[in-house]
Amino acid sequence: MKDMLRYLFKPSTNDREAIRSAYYESVQPTHVTMIITLLAAVIFMVMTFVYPPYFGGTTVLYHQICYAWVIIVAVIWLFGAHHAMKDFATRYRTIFVLNHFMGVTLFAWVISLMIVNYWARHTVDTTLFMTVALVVPLCVYFNPLVYFIVALTSNVAVVSFLYYAVTVGHIEPNLMANFLIFAVFQLVMGVIMSYTKFRLNEQLVTAEKQRKEIYMLNKSQNSFFSNMSHEIRTPINTIIGLNEMILREDVSEEVIEDAVNIKAAGKLLLNLINDILDMSKFQSGSMQLLIEPYHTGDMLSDIVGMLWIRAKDKKLDFNVDVSPDIPAELIGDEVRIKQVLINVINNAIKYTKEGSVSLTVQCEKKDDKTCNMIYMVSDTGIGIKSEDIPYLFSAFKRVDETTTKHIEGTGLGLSIVKQLVDLMGGKITVNSVYKKGSTFMIEIPQRIEREGSVGNYDFAKAGSTGRKKEYLPKFEAPEARILVVDDNEANLMVVSKLLRDTKVRIDTATSGSDALRKTLNIKYNVIFMDHLMPEMDGIECRRQIKEQTGGRCRETPIVILTANADEENRALYARENFDGYLAKPVSGDALENELYNHLPKEIVHITGNRSEIAEESISWMSGTRKRKSIVITSESVADLSPELIEKYGIAIIPHKVRTEEGLFKDGKEIETQGVLKYMEDPNRIVLPQGPTVREVEEFFAKQLAGANNVIHISISSKIEHSGYAPALEASKSFDNVFVIDSAHLSSGQGLMAVAAAQMAEKGLSAEQIVNELELCKKKIHTSFIVDNLDFLSRAGQVGNGTANIVKSLMGRPVLKLRKGKMGVGMTYFGNREHAWKAYINSVLANAANIDTRILFITYVGISKRDTDWIREQVEKYVHFDEIYFKQASPAVSVNCGPGTFGLLYMEK
Repeated sequence: MKDMLRYLFKPSTNDREAIRSAYYESVQPTHVTMIITLLAAVIFMVMTFVYPPYFGGTTVLYHQICYAWVIIVAVIWLFGAHHAMKDFATRYRTIFVLNHFMGVTLFAWVISLMIVNYWARHTVDTTLFMTVALVVPLCVYFNPLVYFIVALTSNVAVVSFLYYAVTVGHIEPNLMANFLIFAVFQLVMGVIMSYTKFRLNEQLVTAEKQRKEIYMLNKSQNSFFSNMSHEIRTPINTIIGLNEMILREDVSEEVIEDAVNIKAAGKLLLNLINDILDMSKFQSGSMQLLIEPYHTGDMLSDIVGMLWIRAKDKKLDFNVDVSPDIPAELIGDEVRIKQVLINVINNAIKYTKEGSVSLTVQCEKKDDKTCNMIYMVSDTGIGIKSEDIPYLFSAFKRVDETTTKHIEGTGLGLSIVKQLVDLMGGKITVNSVYKKGSTFMIEIPQRIEREGSVGNYDFAKAGSTGRKKEYLPKFEAPEARILVVDDNEANLMVVSKLLRDTKVRIDTATSGSDALRKTLNIKYNVIFMDHLMPEMDGIECRRQIKEQTGGRCRETPIVILTANADEENRALYARENFDGYLAKPVSGDALENELYNHLPKEIVHITGNRSEIAEESISWMSGTRKRKSIVITSESVADLSPELIEKYGIAIIPHKVRTEEGLFKDGKEIETQGVLKYMEDPNRIVLPQGPTVREVEEFFAKQLAGANNVIHISISSKIEHSGYAPALEASKSFDNVFVIDSAHLSSGQGLMAVAAAQMAEKGLSAEQIVNELELCKKKIHTSFIVDNLDFLSRAGQVGNGTANIVKSLMGRPVLKLRKGKMGVGMTYFGNREHAWKAYINSVLANAANIDTRILFITYVGISKRDTDWIREQVEKYVHFDEIYFKQASPAVSVNCGPGTFGLLYMEK
């Protein structure tokens, strides 16, 4: 009780949040209350017209005004609540203001109702009070103290007035009891509202306390992982540094091979440490990117050099296809991009028992300053079930445990990849066929640092994939003197050894105080400084060196050399004005480059680097085969001419035709003329059949081997034996496959495929093409005129009776698609020539609305003479830029029969 009173009379900083939270608790009851209020007011309003004497006769008008007011308020509230559903901010403002207004006017209205009612007939009608009382629950958005003051003031006024009316004898004393019903209801609602908001406030206070505890826990966790990363990087620095010294020596091939393996394993271990550290950062919301220029070729070489050994150990081919037009220098977070690619390629190697792993790199330039880098990693491994793909990027979760339980891994890799790609503004998609392999496509937008491309970059030479690397320092500076400060003797030894061949004189210090003693008397050209050291850390040591009275190194560049490799610490070093930054484990190249940048150029003698790297057994493609961004696919029933298929690179999957002799692929294993010949026997049944889900999956996988996205134009889903359903099901195994229901068949479907291919040539994205095709399908005209309905009758599309009647009357019906469904339209009577002419006239009558760029004339079983005549008739009405004649596929022909043709075009 004490806490509740304190809440009522002491302003709460959580009150606004409490009101926000109250919305979720009260919105449904409030809606119900308002509907009840509206219904009650409407009923009372109707009753004033039906039974006016019950409402006092002469005072009925006052009742009608009161009920009309309640109806208006309820309607306004309901419409306001509907408007408020746009977003939370709008919702809060609208409901909060609306309810405060209604709460204040509620009590004012109670008083006015009573006074008006009293003076009208010297009584008090409690129906008015109860109707208005229904609005009381809306006051849940009031501050409880405000509600109490308004309610108390209005009730005092009402009680005073009623007391006066009773004492002078104008109304009966028992009517006071009626008002008490309203007052009690009001009181109960106030108590409930106050208690509800009090509990909400308590929950918010508890939630705030828990939030702070979680924040502190995350902070402690981040500190732990950061310290762990620091402690692990320190010994790895020694391992990798000394291992590099081995690679510089003249040792046996076996030792060199072992050293290369150690180097690759060390870098993979670092990547795993980064994954663990980054997961904690993502959980705490403190993940940041480090954007700076980097060399594309060097980055890719480093990745390949790290992972080719793992592929080799499993006897896998490692294929790399790098487009030569990739910019040589980009601006982005090189470390994170490497981390993403290492995780994905490492995963591909882990889950592939035999075959190959491939890395394909491409670039789509948006303008002169930005580009979209596309990395594709394909494997011939175990693949992923379509139902497991939604869980692929979940942390600590493995899909298909029965198959992967014997494969090592933390379960962090792909989760980190997804979050990093999202953070960089990119996207990652996966296409997989179970038991056949997977392809991951990563798109990351990057800024271009300068013009120039990698060309036919020799990764095998630039990377660390060889067994022997002849080392020669990039420069020599025997007159230079540097100081390395680190509390770890092993780290001092590594730096000294890695820089030994530069002939630079190297002094070491194991503490900040030791460093200060040396900088007091010795002039150093460069100082490499560790951060975390006992007694005095590197930041404090740098400050004291810069401020050292009589010190000889106040102007000396100081480079931080630390195992703290995260962005937060790097930003700290920038704020502390360090002149450079190197993260452990550090390579000899990085040390030499950093040292060269800070040494006076007059004491440096450049020697160059003539290292030659022996080629390894990695399969490197030339990079001249450019992957398509989008490939358009369709079905054989689209009836596209071979020249259009070749011109636009449209891939076709065949439908099938089932006869008593077996199942044949449309257009490949059976031709239209053969089907028509076979069906001359009326007892023979031929049925079209779409491809299976498995066949479409394999088809899509084949197309994605040479393209980043597939847009598949399918025959109308409402046609029997449509290929749409299996295509849609197959697309669930791929993130980059878009299946479009064309709502057409034959060349109407083909028109959509051509339109999609033209959009792809213009550079539209897959999403843009999909949206445009939804508009396009409404503009396509698809119709055919047939000699009779016999073939449709044999296929079960129309009844035998209908077919016989049309045939006996020499009718030639038109088959037309409406909303994806094939139906019989106009029927023309008379000889063939007359019917055909009437059909052409009807279809082309509205020439002004026809897109005259292309016309498809698709036919079944008509002669060359007939096609020439059809062209002549068409050109009498409309001149088309291009007219394509195409014999319909066997799967379409079995429903039409000979003597069929159709005009298919697009409207403007």
